[in-house]
Amino acid sequence: MTAPCRHLIVVLGDQLDRDATAFDGFDPAQDRVWMCEAADESTHVWSSQQRIVQFLAAMRHFAAALREEGVPIQYDTLREGSLSDALREAIAHWRPQRVRLTQPGDWRVLQALRAAVGGTPIDVLEDRHFLCSATRFAAHARGRRQLRMEYFYREMRREHRVLMEGDQPCGGEWNYDADNREAFGPDGPGFLPPPTRFEPDAITQDVIALVQTRFADHPGQAAPFGWPVTRAQALQALHRFIDERLEHFGRWQDAMWTGEPWLYHAHLAAALNLKLLNPREVIAAAEAAWRAGRVPLPAAEGFIRQILGWREYVRGIYWLRMPGYAEQNALDATHDLPAWFWSGDTPMRCLADAIGQTLRHGYAHHIQRLMVTGLYALLHGVQPQQVHAWYLSVYVDAVEWVELPNTLGMSQFADGGLLASKPYIATGRYIERMSDHCRGCRFDPGERVGERACPFTTLYWDFLLRHEARFAAHPRMALQVKNLARLDVAQREAIRARADAVREGRLA
Repeated sequence: MTAPCRHLIVVLGDQLDRDATAFDGFDPAQDRVWMCEAADESTHVWSSQQRIVQFLAAMRHFAAALREEGVPIQYDTLREGSLSDALREAIAHWRPQRVRLTQPGDWRVLQALRAAVGGTPIDVLEDRHFLCSATRFAAHARGRRQLRMEYFYREMRREHRVLMEGDQPCGGEWNYDADNREAFGPDGPGFLPPPTRFEPDAITQDVIALVQTRFADHPGQAAPFGWPVTRAQALQALHRFIDERLEHFGRWQDAMWTGEPWLYHAHLAAALNLKLLNPREVIAAAEAAWRAGRVPLPAAEGFIRQILGWREYVRGIYWLRMPGYAEQNALDATHDLPAWFWSGDTPMRCLADAIGQTLRHGYAHHIQRLMVTGLYALLHGVQPQQVHAWYLSVYVDAVEWVELPNTLGMSQFADGGLLASKPYIATGRYIERMSDHCRGCRFDPGERVGERACPFTTLYWDFLLRHEARFAAHPRMALQVKNLARLDVAQREAIRARADAVREGRLA
């Protein structure tokens, strides 16, 4: 029988950080690392092939790096069943005195692993990858009637001395968002630096082949695949973003263009969420580029705000409000997610482009998620838990702690305004302003009824009609609701009829 070990160190697929707290005090003579590819982690939501490749390839590379370092590790390649069942077997085999792990990113995983250890003591350690602990965020939230990211972000700037001159923000303003909302002109973005993509090595090629066989019925495609799966690759992606795209990131961060999935965005979220990068080094690199005069302040601040502000904020919301947060449905949305969300087969050019690139690359930038796919689901009235499952399934950077609040709170307003101050709704005019998608589209964003009416515009007015009483006195929605006064009974009925046709797929 195997001699008992002191500590069994559990490393999850989104904890690929050699400096994680689980490794504190690690002794290779007494301790052992355990990692497992459990099929249930790819099927509890129907994960896309790109997402599965991203996780498994990064895990296998991390395990290989540990072995090269001489760290004793048990690595279970893809096995049927759950992570908790696999952990029970590992505990029975190694008979550790204690199980140690860094706090998981998912509430579900944390509860399952706590239950799996049985009578073996378990240490769940703080995840110091983040700049704000769950305890620290709870202190920020205590006594506040509303939680707003902007005030939290200012606290983080002061606390961590980021973009500060003494007690004041660099440049005299906390937020340069007003400078970061431009659309491309009629000729499009022009020259774009190529995205940082990596040729799959033998390990990643094996994973791609595995996914194409074992998960062939999952959405999207496993290849081509080019995401960073090692720390060295992640650092290269970071430095190339700082050198080649950060300068223009801020100005164009909300813009979209057909057939251009990458634009000036960082494409670092997956590496951050797998812990291949530390947010501190990413923030420091952006600030250093500004202080060296290489990028404008609005670009550096806008990018840093996404990491130091938004990323930390949504994690705080998640751990403050789980598990009940996942069941929120403040707008009583009950419709099913349209089947074409899994194929991109829709005549709406903006949605076909955003969903198509999502299925090919496991990626869409934040405005495509918020103001194209998310906006459509919100206006359509899709049950928010179905929207959550789709986002968690298709994006390579999707880990529940970050995806769930972004989807239920920011995108779908399912938490009733805890995270976002208003529902982010718009007609098709917004997409027309921020992209070229409406050119040549069969639908007219200026029409709300009739065969040529843009479904976004129709559903926008239908949303206001359905929620007129709910938002009539809302401080940020009342003006939009007042526009309904211009509509007579016949116009209202025409909008409702067209909205029903849109939901039923009758777009002819």
